[in-house]
Amino acid sequence: MPLRFPHTNPPLSPRQTLPTMYDLPSEDPEEPGLPDEFHDLQPQLLSRTLRLSDYASDRYFTGTDLNLYYDVNHTLWHKRPDWFLVLDVPRLYEETDLRNSYVVWQEGVNPFVVVELLSPGTEKEDLGENAVLETETPSENGQTTKELPPGKWEVYEKILRVPYYIVFSRYTNQVRFFHLVGGHYQEQGLDADNPRLWIDELNLGLGLWQGEFEGITRTWLRWYDRQGNWTFTDAEQAQQRAEQAETQLQQVVLNLLQTGMSIEQVTQLTGLSEQQIRQFTL
Repeated sequence: MPLRFPHTNPPLSPRQTLPTMYDLPSEDPEEPGLPDEFHDLQPQLLSRTLRLSDYASDRYFTGTDLNLYYDVNHTLWHKRPDWFLVLDVPRLYEETDLRNSYVVWQEGVNPFVVVELLSPGTEKEDLGENAVLETETPSENGQTTKELPPGKWEVYEKILRVPYYIVFSRYTNQVRFFHLVGGHYQEQGLDADNPRLWIDELNLGLGLWQGEFEGITRTWLRWYDRQGNWTFTDAEQAQQRAEQAETQLQQVVLNLLQTGMSIEQVTQLTGLSEQQIRQFTL
């Protein structure tokens, strides 16, 4: 039921009177939890390949399966996006703490991108039908009435006005992109052979990538840069730097050998073993 707060004169701000992330639950105990491992891995890939050139890493927040509280008049109403991005907020809550949930009236900034991963039974709500959850609300005469919270589509489009809403099904590998235009979501046309959506405000695009992540090879949602290249995870960046360093070292060894130095002399100069140097010359 909605929480009631004492009236003051002058009225206090929502930050002072309404519940914060410390007061609101991070999970709904009546929900069974994550439906499958994909709902854990896909958001990880989205967060780990997100490279925002216009925002420092401590000036945006990504949430995964985190309760998103959106209505100051119904403070227990929430949605739980599979993944969402908020721009120009501190990475940590009030720059000090990890978030238990995302509370819009405390943060003051709505999500910029929301991604929902379709599961059996969630298609209708994810794609526009109202939720069937009911909450009890006291009426003026003290009796209890039932009030339906809005569905995801209405919350994202009408209440939070999230600019970009993406829905992806791992069962069909179909992605649908919706952009908020004039207060309504408009589905964006996609190339059937290479479905991608460029987001100017992020200087990034989102598309479907076939590859291996965490040992699983399949089709994933992944970010790409202006040149059309898939952005790297931290692990991929580290591997690329290691490969570049090895290539540079190999070139140094070959240049030394070409000057007439012996393998023994190169080992003394570089600290490499004879076996390593011989591998570079293969």
